Amino acid sequence: MTHIDADDELVTIRFARHEKVLGILRDVTIPRACVAAATMPQRPLREVRGWRVGLGLPGVIALGTWRRRGRKQLVSVRRGAPAIHLWLRDTAYDEAIISTPDAERLRETLHASEHYAEH
Repeated sequence: MTHIDADDELVTIRFARHEKVLGILRDVTIPRACVAAATMPQRPLREVRGWRVGLGLPGVIALGTWRRRGRKQLVSVRRGAPAIHLWLRDTAYDEAIISTPDAERLRETLHASEHYAEH
């Protein structure tokens, strides 16, 4: 499963080896100041939109990069797993939707940041 670390300066998203292969992904580091908002969607698979580069089984798993006009999503989402939706600015991705068991703690940590700005 994808692991996310957040400190005062950076948010690091680390993918498991199989996720990197199946989703054609690599680990991503984002400056914390580039996180505009963090939410916990009730149905994260429904947040994924566009055409994909990676693995997608509708209603089960989405893993890779999804693109649509003017938007690019970094995605690693599984059915039934809690997820965090990061709204980003000034990065290669506009959004990151990631299943992680620490989604609630991570959202609270990012929300408490002095760099946090409403989306």
